[in-house]
Amino acid sequence: MADIEERKLWKDYMKAYEKCLSATSTRLAPWYAVPADDKPNARLIISRIIVDTLRGLKLEYPKPTPEHRRELLAIRKLLAR
Repeated sequence: MADIEERKLWKDYMKAYEKCLSATSTRLAPWYAVPADDKPNARLIISRIIVDTLRGLKLEYPKPTPEHRRELLAIRKLLAR
């Protein structure tokens, strides 16, 4: 019976859910609603979100200064002994 009573509040729960997502999802930190009833498909969706996000960051290795490069080469020589 408790489930029947709670079901009457479903619209209120959904409004609160939508309000929460709207208030906290931003361009830099978006929320994604991923259906979880099909685990392989959910994992595929999540992996696509992660890959797209990482590509969008345009990451690159830091460029060492000449001094840092010399230091790294000296460390490499010590390790190669």
